[in-house]
Amino acid sequence: MKDVIRSMALAALAGITAPYALAQETAQISKPMSRSGFVLENGLAIPAFDPEKGRRLFAAKGCVVCHSVNGIGGEDAPEFSAEYMDDPMNAFDFAARMWRGAPAMIAMQEEELGEQIELTGDELAAIIAFVHDADEQAKFSQADIPHDIEEIMHGDSDHGDEPEAETHDESAGGTGHTGGESSGN
Repeated sequence: MKDVIRSMALAALAGITAPYALAQETAQISKPMSRSGFVLENGLAIPAFDPEKGRRLFAAKGCVVCHSVNGIGGEDAPEFSAEYMDDPMNAFDFAARMWRGAPAMIAMQEEELGEQIELTGDELAAIIAFVHDADEQAKFSQADIPHDIEEIMHGDSDHGDEPEAETHDESAGGTGHTGGESSGN
Protein backbone atom coordinates (compact mmCIF):
# COMPACT_ATOMS: atom_id res chain seq x y z
CA MET A 1 0.00 0.00 0.00
CA LYS A 2 2.83 2.42 0.87
CA ASP A 3 4.45 1.70 -2.50
CA VAL A 4 1.21 2.68 -4.25
CA ILE A 5 1.01 5.95 -2.31
CA ARG A 6 4.68 6.70 -2.90
CA SER A 7 4.40 5.96 -6.63
CA MET A 8 1.28 8.10 -6.96
CA ALA A 9 2.80 11.04 -5.14
CA LEU A 10 6.02 10.93 -7.13
CA ALA A 11 4.16 10.61 -10.42
CA ALA A 12 1.86 13.50 -9.56
CA LEU A 13 4.75 15.61 -8.32
CA ALA A 14 6.66 15.03 -11.52
CA GLY A 15 3.64 16.18 -13.50
CA ILE A 16 3.42 12.86 -15.30
CA THR A 17 -0.19 11.98 -14.56
CA ALA A 18 -3.30 13.90 -13.68
CA PRO A 19 -4.22 13.71 -9.98
CA TYR A 20 -7.88 13.09 -10.75
CA ALA A 21 -7.08 10.11 -12.97
CA LEU A 22 -5.09 8.65 -10.10
CA ALA A 23 -7.99 9.27 -7.73
CA GLN A 24 -10.33 7.31 -9.97
CA GLU A 25 -7.86 4.45 -10.34
CA THR A 26 -7.13 4.06 -6.62
CA ALA A 27 -8.77 5.11 -3.38
CA GLN A 28 -5.60 6.70 -1.99
CA ILE A 29 -6.54 10.30 -2.76
CA SER A 30 -9.30 11.40 -0.49
CA LYS A 31 -10.32 14.76 -1.95
CA PRO A 32 -9.18 17.26 -4.54
CA MET A 33 -8.18 20.74 -3.42
CA SER A 34 -9.65 23.44 -5.63
CA ARG A 35 -6.86 24.66 -7.97
CA SER A 36 -4.35 23.81 -5.26
CA GLY A 37 -3.67 20.15 -5.94
CA PHE A 38 -5.06 17.31 -3.88
CA VAL A 39 -4.89 15.71 -0.45
CA LEU A 40 -3.84 12.13 0.21
CA GLU A 41 -5.80 10.07 2.71
CA ASN A 42 -2.96 10.47 5.20
CA GLY A 43 -3.51 14.24 5.15
CA LEU A 44 -0.52 15.23 3.00
CA ALA A 45 -1.43 18.01 0.60
CA ILE A 46 0.12 17.84 -2.85
CA PRO A 47 0.11 21.28 -4.50
CA ALA A 48 -0.95 21.86 -8.08
CA PHE A 49 1.96 21.96 -10.49
CA ASP A 50 0.85 24.82 -12.75
CA PRO A 51 3.54 25.57 -15.36
CA GLU A 52 1.75 28.68 -16.69
CA LYS A 53 1.70 30.20 -13.21
CA GLY A 54 5.32 29.07 -12.85
CA ARG A 55 6.29 30.96 -16.02
CA ARG A 56 4.84 34.17 -14.60
CA LEU A 57 6.46 33.61 -11.20
CA PHE A 58 9.87 32.75 -12.68
CA ALA A 59 9.94 36.27 -14.11
CA ALA A 60 8.02 38.21 -11.42
CA LYS A 61 9.89 36.79 -8.43
CA GLY A 62 13.25 37.51 -10.04
CA CYS A 63 14.50 33.97 -10.73
CA VAL A 64 15.20 35.16 -14.29
CA VAL A 65 17.84 37.59 -13.01
CA CYS A 66 20.25 34.67 -12.44
CA HIS A 67 18.68 31.71 -14.33
CA SER A 68 17.78 31.55 -18.02
CA VAL A 69 15.17 29.79 -20.13
CA ASN A 70 15.23 29.98 -23.95
CA GLY A 71 18.39 32.06 -23.70
CA ILE A 72 16.44 34.72 -21.77
CA GLY A 73 17.75 35.59 -18.34
CA GLY A 74 20.90 35.64 -16.30
CA GLU A 75 23.98 33.52 -16.57
CA ASP A 76 25.08 33.51 -12.93
CA ALA A 77 23.19 30.30 -12.10
CA PRO A 78 22.22 27.07 -13.90
CA GLU A 79 20.08 27.30 -17.02
CA PHE A 80 16.57 25.99 -16.41
CA SER A 81 15.68 24.70 -19.87
CA ALA A 82 13.41 21.65 -19.69
CA GLU A 83 15.68 19.73 -22.04
CA TYR A 84 18.28 19.57 -19.26
CA MET A 85 15.89 18.38 -16.55
CA ASP A 86 15.59 14.78 -15.41
CA ASP A 87 12.63 12.92 -16.92
CA PRO A 88 10.81 12.06 -14.82
CA MET A 89 11.80 14.78 -12.38
CA ASN A 90 11.24 14.35 -8.66
CA ALA A 91 10.06 17.72 -7.38
CA PHE A 92 11.40 16.96 -3.91
CA ASP A 93 14.88 16.34 -5.37
CA PHE A 94 14.67 19.70 -7.16
CA ALA A 95 13.70 21.42 -3.89
CA ALA A 96 16.51 19.58 -2.07
CA ARG A 97 19.06 20.90 -4.60
CA MET A 98 17.69 24.40 -3.98
CA TRP A 99 18.02 23.85 -0.23
CA ARG A 100 21.66 22.78 -0.58
CA GLY A 101 22.38 25.90 -2.62
CA ALA A 102 20.29 28.22 -0.43
CA PRO A 103 23.13 30.20 1.20
CA ALA A 104 24.64 31.14 -2.17
CA MET A 105 21.23 31.80 -3.74
CA ILE A 106 20.13 34.03 -0.87
CA ALA A 107 23.37 36.01 -1.05
CA MET A 108 22.88 36.53 -4.80
CA GLN A 109 19.22 37.47 -4.32
CA GLU A 110 20.13 40.05 -1.70
CA GLU A 111 22.88 41.44 -3.93
CA GLU A 112 20.84 41.53 -7.15
CA LEU A 113 17.30 42.13 -5.83
CA GLY A 114 17.98 43.77 -2.50
CA GLU A 115 16.14 41.01 -0.62
CA GLN A 116 15.64 37.28 -0.38
CA ILE A 117 12.98 35.81 -2.67
CA GLU A 118 10.17 34.27 -0.64
CA LEU A 119 8.07 31.48 -2.13
CA THR A 120 5.04 29.61 -0.85
CA GLY A 121 4.82 25.87 -1.43
CA ASP A 122 2.29 26.45 -4.23
CA GLU A 123 4.59 29.00 -5.88
CA LEU A 124 7.59 26.68 -5.69
CA ALA A 125 5.50 23.84 -7.17
CA ALA A 126 4.46 26.10 -10.05
CA ILE A 127 8.05 27.15 -10.76
CA ILE A 128 9.20 23.52 -10.67
CA ALA A 129 6.41 22.66 -13.14
CA PHE A 130 7.56 25.46 -15.47
CA VAL A 131 11.18 24.33 -15.26
CA HIS A 132 10.10 20.87 -16.42
CA ASP A 133 7.58 21.89 -19.12
CA ALA A 134 9.13 22.46 -22.56
CA ASP A 135 5.81 23.59 -24.05
CA GLU A 136 5.30 26.30 -21.44
CA GLN A 137 8.95 27.33 -21.71
CA ALA A 138 8.49 27.82 -25.46
CA LYS A 139 6.02 30.61 -24.57
CA PHE A 140 8.54 32.39 -22.32
CA SER A 141 9.79 35.66 -23.77
CA GLN A 142 11.26 39.01 -22.80
CA ALA A 143 7.66 40.30 -22.60
CA ASP A 144 7.08 38.10 -19.52
CA ILE A 145 9.64 40.03 -17.49
CA PRO A 146 8.16 42.85 -15.36
CA HIS A 147 9.67 46.31 -15.80
CA ASP A 148 11.28 46.37 -12.33
CA ILE A 149 13.01 43.03 -12.94
CA GLU A 150 14.08 44.15 -16.41
CA GLU A 151 15.70 47.24 -14.86
CA ILE A 152 17.61 45.06 -12.40
CA MET A 153 18.80 42.79 -15.21
CA HIS A 154 19.94 45.58 -17.52
CA GLY A 155 20.35 48.62 -15.28
CA ASP A 156 23.63 50.29 -14.47
CA SER A 157 23.06 50.75 -10.75
CA ASP A 158 23.91 48.43 -7.89
CA HIS A 159 20.45 47.29 -6.80
CA GLY A 160 21.67 45.72 -3.59
CA ASP A 161 22.14 49.22 -2.11
CA GLU A 162 18.82 50.73 -3.25
CA PRO A 163 15.85 50.92 -0.88
CA GLU A 164 13.29 48.24 -1.71
CA ALA A 165 10.43 50.66 -2.38
CA GLU A 166 12.42 52.30 -5.17
CA THR A 167 13.11 49.07 -7.10
CA HIS A 168 9.52 47.88 -7.57
CA ASP A 169 6.75 48.94 -9.88
CA GLU A 170 3.60 48.23 -7.89
CA SER A 171 1.45 48.72 -10.99
CA ALA A 172 3.20 45.72 -12.57
CA GLY A 173 1.13 43.40 -10.42
CA GLY A 174 2.99 43.08 -7.19
CA THR A 175 4.34 44.48 -4.01
CA GLY A 176 7.86 43.31 -4.57
CA HIS A 177 9.68 40.06 -4.94
CA THR A 178 8.16 38.55 -1.81
CA GLY A 179 4.64 38.87 -3.15
CA GLY A 180 4.99 39.82 -6.80
CA GLU A 181 2.48 37.25 -8.03
CA SER A 182 -0.88 36.52 -6.54
CA SER A 183 -1.25 32.83 -5.90
CA GLY A 184 -4.89 32.90 -6.96
CA ASN A 185 -5.73 30.43 -4.20
